[in-house]
Amino acid sequence: MSYSSTVGSKQLDLGFLLLVHLVCADQQIHSEEIKYLNELSDRANISQQTKDEMDKILTQDSHHLTIDYIAKQVSVGQQSEVMRQILAIAYADGYFAPSEREMLNRLADIWNWSNTEIDRITTEAESSSNQVRSSNDRDQAKLSFAAKLFKNEKKSALSRAVIDMASKVAPEAIGKKVECLERKILLSGHEYDEAIQQCSKIAQEDYQYAELAFNKTEATLKTLIFSLGEVMLRIEDKNTKATTAKEVAKQLDESRKHLDTQILGELNQVKESHQAKQRALSYFTIAFMGRTKAGKSTLHSIITQEGWESIGVGKQRTTRFNRIYEWKNIRIIDTPGIGAADAGGRGDEEIAKSIVDEADVICYVVTNDSIQETEFKFLEQLKGKTKPLIILLNLKYNLRDSKRLQHFLQNPHKLFAKDGKSGIDGHINRIRRYASEHYANDYFDIVPVMLLAAQLSSEPEHQQNKDKLYKASRIQDFLDSIRESLIKHGTIRRSQTFLGSTVGAIQQPDKWISEQKQAYQKFGSTLKSKQGNIRGDIRKSQRDSFEYLEQQIKAAFQDVVNAIPKFAENHWKAEEQELNRAWKQNIVDMNLEKRLQLSNEEAVEKFNQEIKESLEEIGKELQLISKLNVDRFDLNGHDSFDDKKLFKIGGGIIAAIGVGLALFPPLAGIGIAIGIFGTGLNLISNWFTSKAEKRRKAVENISQSLRKQIDQQKQSVIKQATKNFEKYSSNVSTSINSYFDELTEGLDDISNRLQKAQNSLDATVNYLNCGYAKRIIDWSMDQYEPLTVENVKKVIAKVNRHFGQNITIQTKAEIELKKSLSEMKQVIQEDISIKPY
Repeated sequence: MSYSSTVGSKQLDLGFLLLVHLVCADQQIHSEEIKYLNELSDRANISQQTKDEMDKILTQDSHHLTIDYIAKQVSVGQQSEVMRQILAIAYADGYFAPSEREMLNRLADIWNWSNTEIDRITTEAESSSNQVRSSNDRDQAKLSFAAKLFKNEKKSALSRAVIDMASKVAPEAIGKKVECLERKILLSGHEYDEAIQQCSKIAQEDYQYAELAFNKTEATLKTLIFSLGEVMLRIEDKNTKATTAKEVAKQLDESRKHLDTQILGELNQVKESHQAKQRALSYFTIAFMGRTKAGKSTLHSIITQEGWESIGVGKQRTTRFNRIYEWKNIRIIDTPGIGAADAGGRGDEEIAKSIVDEADVICYVVTNDSIQETEFKFLEQLKGKTKPLIILLNLKYNLRDSKRLQHFLQNPHKLFAKDGKSGIDGHINRIRRYASEHYANDYFDIVPVMLLAAQLSSEPEHQQNKDKLYKASRIQDFLDSIRESLIKHGTIRRSQTFLGSTVGAIQQPDKWISEQKQAYQKFGSTLKSKQGNIRGDIRKSQRDSFEYLEQQIKAAFQDVVNAIPKFAENHWKAEEQELNRAWKQNIVDMNLEKRLQLSNEEAVEKFNQEIKESLEEIGKELQLISKLNVDRFDLNGHDSFDDKKLFKIGGGIIAAIGVGLALFPPLAGIGIAIGIFGTGLNLISNWFTSKAEKRRKAVENISQSLRKQIDQQKQSVIKQATKNFEKYSSNVSTSINSYFDELTEGLDDISNRLQKAQNSLDATVNYLNCGYAKRIIDWSMDQYEPLTVENVKKVIAKVNRHFGQNITIQTKAEIELKKSLSEMKQVIQEDISIKPY
């Protein structure tokens, strides 16, 4: 309800303008008061025209609206609530100033209120500040003067904003009281019931909305598994006899199995958690977590008044399972200790983690006696779920010692003091530092309490100090803040659970697929690059190895040539048949055939070794790539990239072709050449008559003829070797290129399938983020619309979200928010930006 009036063409919020005059009543305007009024105007959605008039009042512009003028515009039906708004602010600092009293009397005169009427309402305000309303239910906050002031009023947006902002103009101690009054108002009457109903309504819609995302995600992953299987079958069917195709298929099959077992397994776990949330749709769920003996079970028992018998010094760990208690539409879960010291610790932590998904708020309990960074590492699990966090600092002090208990009751505030030698400020700073390192941000609250004091208040032997102990424990402040959070922020907390954190569950396989795609693309790109390298290596190895073979062939024939003079001297008189026989034996004695064959084999082995080393180098680089993607793209786990099996492929190709090279006959035709030579020698030898001349000519002729024939034979062998080596290296190059081509083609196919799956999951993530953004917008505007795709599209243009850290919402039109961004950040616990697209 808005109390407004039209002045000229201006729509004004009259009650707000009277509050501005109240702030100015003492003739002093502080910067904090101006900040307060600006924030109050934003929270109450005050019109710009009214803000303009506020500026005139604050600057005492000559044309500003006076108190008399404004008061006369307030209708009779509005006057009572406007007076209560003024009283709420007037009493906020605990002191009703004469100038404030003067303004109230002035308003009463303008509205023709009797002295009795104004005395009644002011007396009510003064006396009610120290009165409490009796109640048998400890959970029901006791009504203060503000509650009574507004109890029977139909509160306007401005009244609510006044309650919200009252602490802004009060000293710290008074501010705390006003915040408490705010809770009492909010938790009384129909508002709590309405908040619970709205939370349940939101949860039902968000659950259905998120379930579609899970179904789409599951279908996407199953389709990906099937499509990877298709790629594998295509490669196998393309050439069923090719070893390379089989090895590539193995690589794909490993990825498919990994996706099937790991990703779908994780998704199923999250889906089970999502289904478990359905059982608690009507409950706001709070999970108590923390290390063993931190006080989680004590906190649980304080709230539920159950389980005291298992709590105490020397008792075993109370909680081995998640204990659930439903209390006034709040669902409380007590979890086992994080990082328990005994053998059960690991299992306990897993049990505790199992409820993170379904909790709306995590209350992480720590103690001041042992604040270690290790106990905050678990917050990384919460960071990945973007769960709202409250850290409860349980102050441990041995109140079971009677002297210490008496000392505590005399001054319970001393142990909560932040400053001083024994102050808790150091603990709080250390907690915030450790927690911030492992959590996504530092927007969480740290609430100090003394759980033992609350526990003692429930024990029979301490009943005489029951109320003192309970109040001194400050546990009621914590409980009220939880219930207040439910009323103020319950709807957005529910959306955080069903939409905001669900994004993380979808992003996990999405991220994995993206990393797989990038790894395959990088791997394929590396292969293509290395394929060019291996081609160059083959050409170089071919050249080097053949040069070696040619040198060996030439050396072998040179040794034959070097033996010619002696042979000619020893056989210049021999007949053709004898000469041929002697030459043949000479060749055998020189092991020419074996030398040529050995040279051939050495050249082949040299070529094979160089190619193998090149392949090994590529294999090492590929393994290096795999190490950069540990647990996501493990080449060592895939047979096709195992050193031995990879090089068995290359070695098999080389060995099979090498047999053909080794079998080519390098000595063919030598015997024939000798026969021809021998016949020619006999004919020539008959031309000489002098024995000495005949000997000289015969030796010369034999030598020349042998050199000529051997040179021809050498060239023939080299030619044949060249032909065979070129054929061999060409076959090696073709086989290796075929392997690389087949593999890169398969990798490209995988990358395309992964990209398609990623696009689908990205769309699902965007679907959830847009739904979550719509809920944030509605919450920030204090409005409600059913969560449908159509309603989302009408408002949300684009959402960019760094999960757990920040979210940028672009809307299709300018949005007038009723909550400040700082408040939104504190509640959502992510940096937030909202702007038109």
